[in-house]
Amino acid sequence: MIDYTHSVAFTVSDLEQAKRFYTHVLPFEIISEAEVWGEPYERFSGVFGSRLRVARLRLGMQEIRLTQFVTPPHGRAIPRDSKSNDRWFQHVALVVRDMEGAYQWIQEHQVQHVSTAPQTLPSYLSAATGIKAFYFRDPDGHNLELIEFPLGKGDPQWQEDHLERDQQFLGIDHTAIAVASTSQSLAFYHNQLGLQIAGISENYGTEQEHLNMVANARLHITTLRASL
Repeated sequence: MIDYTHSVAFTVSDLEQAKRFYTHVLPFEIISEAEVWGEPYERFSGVFGSRLRVARLRLGMQEIRLTQFVTPPHGRAIPRDSKSNDRWFQHVALVVRDMEGAYQWIQEHQVQHVSTAPQTLPSYLSAATGIKAFYFRDPDGHNLELIEFPLGKGDPQWQEDHLERDQQFLGIDHTAIAVASTSQSLAFYHNQLGLQIAGISENYGTEQEHLNMVANARLHITTLRASL
């Protein structure tokens, strides 16, 4: 049923601040900006009286959308004590060529850590062996991930020859959400929406705990992909 995932959208408190972060700390490119309002946008957002400022940004071949509500302006912030195992948790994973270099770059810009430090997933996690990852937050508290894939892991596009050798941030690999029940969620995303199961992994151990910053974390991860 679903052919293609177009973009991931974040609601932000201050569009100018968010644009500075995503284009200066991170190398996104602004594609377009618009201010929109009217009944169709009220219905779309589910918020009466919506007037929205929307910016489309691109990294590699993938897009995100940042939306600020001009009216009404006072939506709730992400809880300061939000954890990776909360069911509102979502992150966007940015593929990097070299984890150490990318981590040093964002450290210089004093981003808010989620993970203790970049983690290399161990050999006993066969589906994820050698993947390097690190979680951090944008100014509004949205979770982001840096991820580096070793040879043979991840989507082949991240190791294609056309990527520039000096290009550090390559694109968006995935967005992930926490769910209470994999079987119930698959009934919706797979059976009803038609997303295809592309992989399954059971992740645990000290590296995963320090990546998510959740003691005794054990994750059942199901990767879903649109048909195109």
